[in-house]
Amino acid sequence: MATIGIFYGSNTGNTESAAKRIAAALGDQAAEPTSIADTSADELSGYSALIFGASTWGVGDMQDDWDDNLSMVTSVDFSDKKVAIFGLGDQEGYPDTFVDAIGVLANIVRNGGGAVVGQVSTDGYEFDESQAVEGDVFLGLPLDEDNESDRTDKRIEAWTATLKNDLN
Repeated sequence: MATIGIFYGSNTGNTESAAKRIAAALGDQAAEPTSIADTSADELSGYSALIFGASTWGVGDMQDDWDDNLSMVTSVDFSDKKVAIFGLGDQEGYPDTFVDAIGVLANIVRNGGGAVVGQVSTDGYEFDESQAVEGDVFLGLPLDEDNESDRTDKRIEAWTATLKNDLN
């Protein structure tokens, strides 16, 4: 039975594709990825472990489906939940807001009593600022399909290997 719920928002299909690749890497531990637009607070509450995927648009804007559903997500009690977050962004075009959506979602989870897991070193990324960074780590997995799509599979593989322990 799937114990990890995966929820994403996607305009272009890149975040959805990453969510499916993450689910495949986690195998039967993960539920079928679901758009946050098609999700309820009750559905999110039904999992003890969650993965959220969101892209950052323009100068730090949340992806539309997440933006439209932030109040619903904010209403969830994340106590006793572990949440991992991945985000897509463009570190060359928007180096001052690279994957800010990860930071926004991490704050919502923490404010709701949840634990954010799955931090990733900032090594190997070139950006100026990000709400997703604390110290020298990202609060989740950053992916840059615009400039580094050749690194996505390896990054997902490494991240999901740690999540198998972190989310259980």
